[in-house]
Amino acid sequence: MQNSQHQALITFIWSIANKLRGPYRPPQYRRVMLPLIVLRRFDLVLAENKQKVLDEKKRLEDKGITGPALEKALSRIAAADRKQELFNTSGFTFEKLLGDAPNIAGNLIAYIQGFSPRARDIFDKFEFETEIAKLDEANRLYLIIKEFCSVDINLSPKAITNLQMGYLFEELVRKFNEQANEEAGDHFTPREVIRLMVELVLTGEDGIFEPGIYRSVYDPTAGTGGMLSESEKAAMAKNPQANIELFGQEYNPESYAICCSDLLIKDEPINNLIYGDTLGIKDAKNKTNGFVPHDGHPDRKFHYMLANPPFGVEWKPEEDFVREEYEDQGFSGRFGAGLPRINDGSLLFLQHMISKMHQPPKLVEGKNVGGDGSKIAIVFNGSPLFTGDAGSGESNIRRWIIERDMLDAIVALPDQMFYNTGIYTYVWIVTNNKPAHRQGQVQLIDGTRHFKKMDKSLGNKRNELSDEHIKGLVRLYAEHDHDAEGEVLVDGKPERRVCSKLFENREFGFLKITVERPLRLNFQASAERIAKLDEQSAFVNLASSKKRKDDAAYRAEVAAGQETQAAIKATLQGMDSETQYRNRPAFEAVLDAALKKLPNKVPAPVKKAILAALSERDPKADICLDAKGNPEPDADLRDTEIVALPNDIELPLPLGYDNETGHDELLALVKSHCEDYLKVEVLPHVPDAWIDHSKTKVGYEIPLTRHFYVYQPPRPLEVIAGEISQLEKDIMAMLSEVV
Repeated sequence: MQNSQHQALITFIWSIANKLRGPYRPPQYRRVMLPLIVLRRFDLVLAENKQKVLDEKKRLEDKGITGPALEKALSRIAAADRKQELFNTSGFTFEKLLGDAPNIAGNLIAYIQGFSPRARDIFDKFEFETEIAKLDEANRLYLIIKEFCSVDINLSPKAITNLQMGYLFEELVRKFNEQANEEAGDHFTPREVIRLMVELVLTGEDGIFEPGIYRSVYDPTAGTGGMLSESEKAAMAKNPQANIELFGQEYNPESYAICCSDLLIKDEPINNLIYGDTLGIKDAKNKTNGFVPHDGHPDRKFHYMLANPPFGVEWKPEEDFVREEYEDQGFSGRFGAGLPRINDGSLLFLQHMISKMHQPPKLVEGKNVGGDGSKIAIVFNGSPLFTGDAGSGESNIRRWIIERDMLDAIVALPDQMFYNTGIYTYVWIVTNNKPAHRQGQVQLIDGTRHFKKMDKSLGNKRNELSDEHIKGLVRLYAEHDHDAEGEVLVDGKPERRVCSKLFENREFGFLKITVERPLRLNFQASAERIAKLDEQSAFVNLASSKKRKDDAAYRAEVAAGQETQAAIKATLQGMDSETQYRNRPAFEAVLDAALKKLPNKVPAPVKKAILAALSERDPKADICLDAKGNPEPDADLRDTEIVALPNDIELPLPLGYDNETGHDELLALVKSHCEDYLKVEVLPHVPDAWIDHSKTKVGYEIPLTRHFYVYQPPRPLEVIAGEISQLEKDIMAMLSEVV
């Protein structure tokens, strides 16, 4: 199909869509147009053998043949050159629908019900019967069906091959989704972003050029199937003899229907696309017809994986299922590295994809006894780069990926690239098969200024990547150079800047140490401090009771407690109120002597409450010691410091080494490294500080923006002053016009 014919068809279909205006707004056109395009294509694909199918159906049913056997037989007759099952047994065609205008709505529904199961499921997911009723009520149904029968729109296989029809459908999906940018943005990734991801994944993959090579591609958040179709297109362009198999899973019914339509139009396997929530729903009541409640490909591994999971979407609906898998299966399941915060499940999808990796190659005597390895491209917002403190779920997931040398590169994209958000986004490249020259390193690429402004914005999308921008970013990735420059836009003008940097895996790790300082208190039995006893819970609880409040025993117990409180206060008031003690044992001796005068022994928690009420922090007081003679830490003076990992530390670190014994050499190395930091950075300022090594945590973050920060000096004062002066003149001129 020539490009002019392609564009003419798109233009004509768009003109049909505009006839929906009134009952539908432009962002809603796709609800009608996409299923009708699919329906008309199927109608024309099956037209030639329509009567043969009906005759064969009657013949086989008369013999008692039904179910799958009947379906396979009808599919072979319906379109002999097709691989995927497709037939219709209703007896209707588009032309016959037009011949019975008063009953067109009911007949159209009957026509759809006559399709083979997977095709019928597509229209169910589109919820097309609802749109048929709406079109019929608005007197648009007959008009639109008639337009699809026009000689100006020939969607038959004789005019357009399956592959060409697939390209046409993808283009129309893009146009309709852009029209509905805010509504469809969660399920539609800009095509240039997908092309960049695909090129990054295929870069360095020499195996893709082997004749007859088999490669599987998987998208756990398939959306409308853009990543799958673009991957196939790019791989086949590099090697037409490659055997590419597509797999996916999608939970949004309309997006699932679009993706299935694309595959069925191109006569590609549709059974590899699963409907359902990839992360999983525990409650069986949430199942719907055909819904798979968790991983739809539990036993499959894939060569290439691409995804654009929802940004900042909470995983509360899947929490029970995910947490159960994490706790019960650990690294035998999908989420062994950890669980992120409940309000952003992006890193769960990445862990899921890593669990789908083939084993990496392993050479023994020149032969590969391992696997092919796998490569992932996934789009994130900025949160997975740095969110989460040391030891948190996010940090532990980053640690697990980086320390096992799976993070290959991160490409920062410009802002305003997506239809439903203007934020900066990042493409992570993750692989378990790094070439030798990339091992032990992570490449960061700053592509935030590689873009061109769109002539017309689409929702929040105002920037786009040109082919040259994609080539430039892929070149930076392929060349794998440190401090490599690229041409970028700065304030609308081209400028050369460093766009690529290389880092050792270790450089993203850090130790979060807890620095303690000793508790120093003075003590005094003054009236003001005695009054603070009423703020101490242990003292207040003396006058409480667990007995029923209307019971005499309750009232008696409360009264007894109040008497004890009064007695304690009276005893304290009898102590020397002027003397201030800066040594806790000295004051405790005086306090104990006073409290012995009470008829009953004061409980330990109450004594602790008395000491807390009568004390104040005093930097000149003696250090308070615990029962073992060690300084007690002052929680108010506690601080944390971030310390880089030691240069000579060996990765990966054993999980849990920082909280477990059995790693004495490693623990000694870390302690020594932290003590060296304390001596240089802390003790010169606070000489009584120490590190509580039991609280040391390992953390990982990727401060990409910081590594590419370019200092912008402030403008000269005389320039700013001149602008202010000019503004003052302008304001005075405007005021004079008012007067």
